[in-house]
Amino acid sequence: MTRSEDRILVQEHLAHQAEPKPLSEDEKAELESRIRQALQDQDAVLVAHYYTDPDIQRLAEETGGCVADSLEMARFGNQHPASTVVVAGVRFMGETAKILNPEKRVLMPTLEATCSLDVGCPADEFAEFCDQHPDRTVVVYANTSAAVKARADWVVTSSCAQSIVESLDARGEKILWAPDKHLGHYVQKTTGADMLLWDGSCIVHEEFKYRGLEDLKAIYPDAAVLVHPESPDAVVEMADVVGSTSQLIHAVQTLPNEQFIVATDNGIFYKMQQLAPNKTLIEAPTAGNGATCRSCAHCPWMAMNGLENLLHVLENGNQEVLVSDDLREQALRPLQRMLDFTAGMNLKAAGNA
Repeated sequence: MTRSEDRILVQEHLAHQAEPKPLSEDEKAELESRIRQALQDQDAVLVAHYYTDPDIQRLAEETGGCVADSLEMARFGNQHPASTVVVAGVRFMGETAKILNPEKRVLMPTLEATCSLDVGCPADEFAEFCDQHPDRTVVVYANTSAAVKARADWVVTSSCAQSIVESLDARGEKILWAPDKHLGHYVQKTTGADMLLWDGSCIVHEEFKYRGLEDLKAIYPDAAVLVHPESPDAVVEMADVVGSTSQLIHAVQTLPNEQFIVATDNGIFYKMQQLAPNKTLIEAPTAGNGATCRSCAHCPWMAMNGLENLLHVLENGNQEVLVSDDLREQALRPLQRMLDFTAGMNLKAAGNA
């Protein structure tokens, strides 16, 4: 898919989506009370991504759920005894939860919440791309559909991509990577692996601007710059820390800096501020040529998760994530490879501690 076609497809999706309407404090309180009761009645647990609305993140924590990245959300749902997992995030996260938890009912506030990386990597076009390069090991980012995962040899997250690609490269394997070209280029540069990259990008991270970041750094010279590797190369090069959502949150907690310029979705500020209340967080700039009002530092699809549709799905159960058995089994294999690999990494780290 060309870059222009990618943008057109993403904009078509955006044009038909609507964010939840603003609520008064009284309306929020009533909805939250009903959601708490519905979670109990439905034997359900709420798991939310770091990029969702702070009200949803807080509610997930207060009701015994979790706030995490996509993989930890799925793991938590697997380990929790609840028979229903409600995923507040985007659709590939719900699919991942279902793939890892086939015996559980998986619901989402809206199944329309997708991802530009997912939209920009259609399964049929990706399969053709893979068929053109049969000599390459197929590695896909977690931000993809179940059908794309099913075509892959490995699934990775931003926190383990480097280690997995480095391991494959050490075995002499050449990589076909999809869908985020910026993350792919970062991994390629840091590992030296032979990688062929699909041309996809995140509409949020791609709009962080080097020039604006440089100007902001001049105003806050002591601030540490935190960047997600889905950002353009020029922005990544300015970073003090490049990492996944959980790694950036950890950096705010552990670095001695009092100020942080954060180049990722601003939904992460809730958890950062919660864990490091004395730190000052500054949103990295997105203004400039090509910026759009619906993707400036916040994912428009994450923003579709609201208290009203969360209550609605709990009361009606009509936004269930379904994955066929055949597709689930195919997508589980590369996911399981990643889980086994990261479990080994964690054991090794524990042994060296």
